[in-house]
Amino acid sequence: MYDVLIIGCGVVGAATAMELSRYKLSVAVAERENDVAVGTTKANSAILHAGYDPKPGTVMARLNVRGSQLAAEYCQKLDVPYRRCGSMVLAFSERDMETLGVLLDRGNRNGVPGLRILTGDEARQMEPELADTVLGALWAPTAAIVSPWELCLALAETAVKNGAELKLCTAVTGLERAEDHWRIHTNRGILEARYVVNAAGVDSDTVHDMAAPHDFDIRPSRGEYYLLDKAEGGRVNTVVFQCPSEKGKGVLVSPTVHGNLIVGPNAEASPKHDESTTAGGLDFVRETAKLSVPGVNFGQSIRNFAGVRANAGLDDFIIRIAAPGFLDLAGICSPGLTSAPAIGEYAAELLQGDGLRLEKKEHFEFHRRRIRFKELDEESRRELVSRDPAYGRVICRCETVTEGEILACFHTPIPPVSVDGVKRRTNAGMGRCQGGFCAPRVVELLSRELNVPAGEIVKDRAGMKILFEETKEVRGDV
Repeated sequence: MYDVLIIGCGVVGAATAMELSRYKLSVAVAERENDVAVGTTKANSAILHAGYDPKPGTVMARLNVRGSQLAAEYCQKLDVPYRRCGSMVLAFSERDMETLGVLLDRGNRNGVPGLRILTGDEARQMEPELADTVLGALWAPTAAIVSPWELCLALAETAVKNGAELKLCTAVTGLERAEDHWRIHTNRGILEARYVVNAAGVDSDTVHDMAAPHDFDIRPSRGEYYLLDKAEGGRVNTVVFQCPSEKGKGVLVSPTVHGNLIVGPNAEASPKHDESTTAGGLDFVRETAKLSVPGVNFGQSIRNFAGVRANAGLDDFIIRIAAPGFLDLAGICSPGLTSAPAIGEYAAELLQGDGLRLEKKEHFEFHRRRIRFKELDEESRRELVSRDPAYGRVICRCETVTEGEILACFHTPIPPVSVDGVKRRTNAGMGRCQGGFCAPRVVELLSRELNVPAGEIVKDRAGMKILFEETKEVRGDV
């Protein structure tokens, strides 16, 4: 019997697990995929929003601002790539300028520090690549960029190091209320817990309906992106937005913490797990982005991808006790990544209000460090290679990721089981050739370290095999 079982290990589930692992509780996380951060968390804009967009007085507004503060602290302590670069919302018309005034007022009421409206010339002084048609911009200095999957992984690893159990490939199929606890039916048997937390992302409405009467629907929205080579990474130094609309925050142009340029997304209604890209969607992203930054060279695109957001059609998150011992963390659309650390805090408060006893542990391990070979100076590199020659063998040439770094990730609290799992932990395969050079070697290392045939190694999710063997029936002469 667990005290708390969390359904879903995207960044919200991971943040909640980490927060609860501070206390003397038995905590488990059921994740249907073979790794953490496989859904929306791995496919978004990688922005930590300042907090001017949510309506004042909403839970979203409060958790956005608090989450932005916590994320900066967590990234520093858990060695997650993070850069506070600020953001601009651009205005192209007098009507847009009025919208900037509304956003400024919202941000001030939400407690966002440092907001101010720039003239078009002031904005171009900061970002010379902006279009001449930009009349003004809202400047938010506390906005930041982050590696979203690494943040999720760091939070989940911290939870596991502090006693939480992560149950991968465990899909929840039903919930049954007993006298004082829940029986959680999964594809791997029945689990029991006094409290259940619904952090199931785009499936949070389905999970909610297992425990309480239906009262909301997730309306998935697919967003398509361009990821551009590092040759374009310096095109802008801040996150550049257009004025938001009913479809979201619009198409952005932004640097990434890894030195690339990301452009997108559009917003289209979609099935819950449709991560496909379309010619029409990408054309829209490209042409819309050029209104902000005309010089973006889309010929430097190294990858297109799409993510699905868990929109509920509301102006707020759905965070509430929905049944005895059952907590919804649902409808977590943007700014969900930013808010996640604060959502974890709030989830603990709500569970405590519902009767969960929170007693802090005497010791909570809240520290994590990764070796990134390419960031070391020459002396440190030589010393490291002398201790472990595996760090002298470069596997990913584009990102200068060594065999030693890849081997090290197999000895972490949540080791990888796929090629993309290695990529999320080390950046191998994230560069210009997108794994064209390093993927075979990564497959070889996965096969060796997991002690499974190379033909069983998957690219990402279970079933996504990379290698296939064609067999031919051989018949003798009759």
